Amino acid sequence: MTPRVRFAPSPTGRIHIGNVRTATLNWLLAKKHGGTFLLRLDDTDRERSTDEFAQSIRDDLTWLGLTWNSQARQSDRTARYDEAANQLKAAGVLYPCFETEDELDRRRKRQLAMHRPPIYDRASLKLSKDEIAAHEAAGRRPHWRFRLPNTDAAHGLEPQPTLVSWNDLIRGDQAVDLGSLSDPVLIRGDGTYLYTFTSVVDDIDFGITHIVRGEDHVTNSGVQIAIFEALGGNVPAFGHHSLLIGADGHALSKRLGALSVQSFRDSGLEPMAVLSHAALVGTSDAIEPHAHTAELAEMFDLSKISTAPGRFDVEDLKSLNAKLLHKMAYADVAERLVAMGIGGGAAFWDAVRGNLNIFDDAKMWWTVVAGSIEPVIEDRAFTEKALALLPAEPWSADTWGQWTSALKAATGAKGKALFHPLRMALTAQEAGPDLKTLLPLIGHARASARLSGATS
Repeated sequence: MTPRVRFAPSPTGRIHIGNVRTATLNWLLAKKHGGTFLLRLDDTDRERSTDEFAQSIRDDLTWLGLTWNSQARQSDRTARYDEAANQLKAAGVLYPCFETEDELDRRRKRQLAMHRPPIYDRASLKLSKDEIAAHEAAGRRPHWRFRLPNTDAAHGLEPQPTLVSWNDLIRGDQAVDLGSLSDPVLIRGDGTYLYTFTSVVDDIDFGITHIVRGEDHVTNSGVQIAIFEALGGNVPAFGHHSLLIGADGHALSKRLGALSVQSFRDSGLEPMAVLSHAALVGTSDAIEPHAHTAELAEMFDLSKISTAPGRFDVEDLKSLNAKLLHKMAYADVAERLVAMGIGGGAAFWDAVRGNLNIFDDAKMWWTVVAGSIEPVIEDRAFTEKALALLPAEPWSADTWGQWTSALKAATGAKGKALFHPLRMALTAQEAGPDLKTLLPLIGHARASARLSGATS
């Protein structure tokens, strides 16, 4: 079956690393098997959903390279949800309830006091037409619950153990006991629909074949399978991946705002570093940088995903970003370097890439090579001798070795005493790229000026 998958964020905030992981797994599943990827904005939360957040989601996915084949907004589909709700009402499995939150809370407390599970007792199913009319006449607006298929003729409305099972693409055989759950609310008292319902209607209408999402939706899947069947839709294949934890072993949930895609972009991280981490964290594959999505798609397999929590540390992501830059070929970055006003061609990139943490670090090294810096003179007599022995151009990668050998012979300096004063005078940096590659790029004129202590 050619997969048709979806990523369905709510535009109530920026997407974060947890969202990115789900989006990436879905996108790679479609990419590997020639399927399609739907971006669906679950924007039925009228108070918190905004067009700005919706656009930010599109921008972040585009930056990551997770392009979509089609998109939809739930706010455009209210008429379709009305139609599906009427279908369930006509079938007698969507029924009105009039209890307030306080009434439901008191009822739950009584059930707990009697050592009974605090699930909804289906009292509203026992209301007569006259009682329903009286509630409506009193101005009480109902919320609507879906009657779970967990009863039998012998027990009436009393829920009975009823297992809904499926073979999860990640977790293996899974089962949810509908007899232990309350009938879920699908329509709020204000007439708005809940995700549990709208998601099923959308998945049916858009022909979704595979649903890959977090393990916190396992119980939802049991309920939604019942809704799929009540609506006469095909039940997709489900895969529930583990959630992420921090380096300290604790859940990331309270810190996800600080781990948004926007924060990664602002920090100068590469999109392929973020994608590589999202695709490989919590899998049997090593977390290594990959320069192209095709590489990730080729190695992608849901069976590699562990059921143990994936450990996310932003410092690991930063390290992965540096590794990605270190292996990038000049052809991959040439246009970006030119756009930043950086010259030097492949020689410059090959010289400095091993010392970059983020791409923008290249600007500092270009200043060292071709701009004006304040040299640090640690030993003026030594640098004067170095200036006197500085070879004439043209220079090559061998010039550094020839020059320092002559300087060593003349001064007796070796090791750090030989190399550190030269590095500080030529670059004003404690560490950096190999000076045998930087020296020809700096050139005789700048090197001479810096060894003499002049700003150059």
